Amino acid sequence: MNVQKSNITFKGINRLAIPAIITGIAEPLLSITDTAIVGNIDINPVESLAAVGIAGSFISALIWILAQTRSAISAIVGKYLGAKKLNEIATLPSQIIAINLLLSVVIYLVSNYFATEIFQLYNAKGLILNYSVEYYKIRVFGFPLTLFTFGVFGVFRGLQNTFWPMIISIVGVSINVVLDFALVFGIEGLIEPMNIRGAAWASVISQAIMALLALILFLKKTPFNFKFSFTFNKEIKNILSISFNLIIRAISLNIALFMANAYATKYGDNYIAAQTIAFQIWIFFAFFIDGYASVGNIVSGKLLGERDFKTMRILSVKLSKYSVVISIILAVICAVLYIPIGRLFSQEPLVLQSFYSVFWIVLIMQPINAIAFVFDGIYKGLAEAVTLRNLLLIATFLGFVPALLIGDYYGLKLHGIWIVFTVWMLLRAGILVIKFRKSYLTKNT
Repeated sequence: MNVQKSNITFKGINRLAIPAIITGIAEPLLSITDTAIVGNIDINPVESLAAVGIAGSFISALIWILAQTRSAISAIVGKYLGAKKLNEIATLPSQIIAINLLLSVVIYLVSNYFATEIFQLYNAKGLILNYSVEYYKIRVFGFPLTLFTFGVFGVFRGLQNTFWPMIISIVGVSINVVLDFALVFGIEGLIEPMNIRGAAWASVISQAIMALLALILFLKKTPFNFKFSFTFNKEIKNILSISFNLIIRAISLNIALFMANAYATKYGDNYIAAQTIAFQIWIFFAFFIDGYASVGNIVSGKLLGERDFKTMRILSVKLSKYSVVISIILAVICAVLYIPIGRLFSQEPLVLQSFYSVFWIVLIMQPINAIAFVFDGIYKGLAEAVTLRNLLLIATFLGFVPALLIGDYYGLKLHGIWIVFTVWMLLRAGILVIKFRKSYLTKNT
């Protein structure tokens, strides 16, 4: 394979970032579509919206925890691409994807069996609990499919290719939107309205189609194959170590998200419904900005293989500037559409009142998020999983959890939750920037 020098011009960065943005927002768009449509059904819309938020949050937690192998695969493939030694890891992608799938099936079986107990931990009860379990037991079928797709995306990222993941994501999102309308509201004379169950099936079907496309493109567009070898590749231990540390990081991250949703549920149905809307928008922003973080993930691994630290430093500055500008543009657009955005998701006055009271916090924290996500991506590309693990442990258990308990004590409710999110992201951004400057500003090419 011909390996070209890393292009970190505006054009070169956006050649990777724009497809990565489209790919990244696919998963949150699936959830946002479910949220918007379910929030406008005729039967128990508040309870349905809350249930989709709770179950969707748990599914996202599982995906984020196990999908860390995507970053690990990307980092290793990128490093070997930069060193022009891809042949040495020919068996690695199939082995790590197979391990990932096996683990995902085990978690699927266990979580499906204990679904009721899991959502009781979120303080769900009554109709919200029933809807959460019903939605989850369908939606979880797509869990192994999504992890397989993410594994393939990691290989493409390592190969400096974000185009094919973008195509897969566009197809998946488009199918999901069509199926959401058809299955949730029904088609007269053809399909009976399935309400919340329809939203779940729409996601599963779209995820299955994405997995099939990922399989085909992996075989046709990469130098790898799925011929599994029981002689493990020399990098398998390293990639599992990176994945393990990133999984610990993701667990810490999801403890924060779990506690936020659990407290919002405790405050009442309208609060968790409003929290669901605010969080879906926050996630959408995160994955949108993550397009530039993905460039950091993709290119820094290759630069590490090339030992080109000067270019890496320039890359970090450019990505930070671009992502902050994008985050401000997104925040301004949402500020202009402040009222219509809320009504897109719900028509319930109490839900909208709670949402509007905190949406401004979601918007003003976006530039902070941008910096945090960019350096997250760079450190993933550098395979510095221990740094990312320790950072999230500190930010979550010394920052997020104490601040959340203080906010709850003083009755701040959703305001407290989103102030805490801001503190959390400040810690994540600040610590990574300081460490990067100390570690890489003095390194020579």
